[in-house]
Amino acid sequence: MTRRELDAAGITDPGLRSAYTHCRELNARHGRTYFLATRLLPVQRRSAVHALYGFARWADDIVDDLDRQRPPEERDRLLRELESDLVAGLHGGGSDPVVRAVADTASRYAIDRAHFVDFMAAMRADLTVTDYADYAALRGYMHGSAAVIGLQMLPVLGTVVPREEAAPHAAALGEAFQLTNFLRDVGEDLDRGRIYLPADLLSAHGVDRPLLEWSRRTGRQDPRIRAAFRAAEDLTRSVYRQAEPGIGMLDPRVRPCIRTAFTLYGGILDEIAAQEYTVLHRRAVVPRRRRAGTAAVAAARVLGARWRARRTGAVSPIAPRDLAVQRKGPSSG
Repeated sequence: MTRRELDAAGITDPGLRSAYTHCRELNARHGRTYFLATRLLPVQRRSAVHALYGFARWADDIVDDLDRQRPPEERDRLLRELESDLVAGLHGGGSDPVVRAVADTASRYAIDRAHFVDFMAAMRADLTVTDYADYAALRGYMHGSAAVIGLQMLPVLGTVVPREEAAPHAAALGEAFQLTNFLRDVGEDLDRGRIYLPADLLSAHGVDRPLLEWSRRTGRQDPRIRAAFRAAEDLTRSVYRQAEPGIGMLDPRVRPCIRTAFTLYGGILDEIAAQEYTVLHRRAVVPRRRRAGTAAVAAARVLGARWRARRTGAVSPIAPRDLAVQRKGPSSG
């Protein structure tokens, strides 16, 4: 399947093919929900999505260093080296395979380089910032860590409206996914010394870092924590509502993929609530049967979208521009 994806995308250089394959492996290994949704994309677009995800995963792994074998200064050095390699890659150089793939994707789809600058700034913040006073402060961080991922994806996915009209919804979807991860992974993040849930949201329910650490350490629950996490779920669902209208603005052939990711990530919130917000002690996951059922429904939608596209003679999805550009003239997005 990897060869088919690369052939369909017109990626012929052996070194680039190897680089894209590496990104696909990162996606498959680390992002089960996201990788499943990506399988529903038109085959020509999958490699680009793997490259964007692979780069984000690569940088995140440097910051988190799950084995805790590298001191902060070493992680900072590695992150700066990655950023330097990225700059070189975006200008036609770069040596890291993940960088080569993402730089090639950025070139093919004319992705704004500022999105990569903002992303790297957010990754650097993770080396020193351990909590956020309020939602406004957290959103400042999430612009670089999540919203720009949605914005990077837009040229790859394609839109049926001017891209700038879809952009706020794409950014919101990136934020919604990340807020879901923040709530799901609150215990693991706490082990790394970080709290991503806004401090004012927690304190409104009588929750602070010592209480979270006590609960994580002892395995005991507290109604104040449950109330705070329920409020975090409500906040996250409100962001999903902001994002949802953007799905209908995408190329019909990619909507099943994004709808599937939207549904599966929302399902994580359902599981968190069903487990009574015990995410400090157990990781909430969407059951395999439910994931498979959602994917099956989406696969049927994919077949329907492809059939309609053939009947209407829609443009080839390989074009590194969004449909709005092709149908309605230049877009300033």
